[in-house]
Amino acid sequence: MKFVDEARINVIAGDGGNGCMSFRREKYIPRGGPDGGDGGDGGSVFLRASDDLNTLIDFRHKRTYLAKRGENGRGRNCSGAKGDDCIIDVPEGTVATDLLTGMVIADLQKDGEIVRVAKGGFHGLGNARFKSSTNRAPRRTSDGTPGERLELQLELRVLADVGLLGLPNAGKSTFIRSVSSATPKVADYPFTTLIPNLGVASIEAHRSFVVADIPGLIEGAAEGHGLGVRFLKHLSRNRLLLHLIDIQPIDNSDPVSTAKGLVAELKAHNETLYEKPRWLVLNKTDLIPPEMLDEVCDDIVKGLQWQGPVYRISAATGEGTKALCADIMVQLEQWREEDREAAEREAARLAKIEREKKAQKEREAQLALEVSQQKAADQRAELKARQQANNDTND
Repeated sequence: MKFVDEARINVIAGDGGNGCMSFRREKYIPRGGPDGGDGGDGGSVFLRASDDLNTLIDFRHKRTYLAKRGENGRGRNCSGAKGDDCIIDVPEGTVATDLLTGMVIADLQKDGEIVRVAKGGFHGLGNARFKSSTNRAPRRTSDGTPGERLELQLELRVLADVGLLGLPNAGKSTFIRSVSSATPKVADYPFTTLIPNLGVASIEAHRSFVVADIPGLIEGAAEGHGLGVRFLKHLSRNRLLLHLIDIQPIDNSDPVSTAKGLVAELKAHNETLYEKPRWLVLNKTDLIPPEMLDEVCDDIVKGLQWQGPVYRISAATGEGTKALCADIMVQLEQWREEDREAAEREAARLAKIEREKKAQKEREAQLALEVSQQKAADQRAELKARQQANNDTND
């Protein structure tokens, strides 16, 4: 199946049904009065995440999605039926943006998550709604309001914990084959990978993470060279980026200069993506004689002035990949624990604010009660004083 990660669609919610003008006409019931019913609400358009889908290719064939219009009202106070909603299934990780305003309307990350993107129109009112003591036979109705219409840009951003960043032929696809059961295409020429690939790296039971392999970047990618930066959006959800460097390029290029160029392209494309945590992974160590390996790797690290973690692996033989995956798992678990604690602190903070608001309302209610009781007591005292004064006057 062809991988499509961008699509443009039109969503049109249903209009509200019109109200009905009708009067009750039955034998022996003169002046039956108005009985026109309301129209039905228009159907809305929803986006729903589904783990059964992994591409937006279906939206290349169908671009317009409409919800049903609400039915008009009828006599005998019968309301029109509500229009059926239109539910559009999209892959997990889909982001929907309004092309007119540029606002992100939906970001669907979990299976079954659903978001309304276009609201249906409100129903019209029948003439029975307008009757009053001064207008016993109203001949007035209202029409339903139009439903919302939007043009949406859908972007699929794959959900993965770790993203692989590197030049073409850096060994990214070989690495993902080595650590997972994924089988991306591997060959000895650049741009073997043309679409993102996902693999699940399992450390042990109930301990695993998802790795995303995207097509390689080259110098000038920010200006559209090669495959450009089209697939970099798939790294936006990753917690960790692995910068794979081929320490023995087949074209004898300088690994340091090419790595610096790739980082520059990453920064030019997206500053936020550039600031994500990155680990340096020196790949294809099996191509360097053991006595020269330390010198070659140290020269690359010094040339890049790298201060973060550094790993030496051979994705082809699997050397060093287990230790790398184990450290990745530990780091991800640490971040997940920090996220959980942060979420608990935020929930506690919100609960505290809610309790304070509730206590404040209770204090205000108690104060209002005391004021009203005091006012009532003062009124009773004043009334009693007046009665006493009247009695004294009569005496």
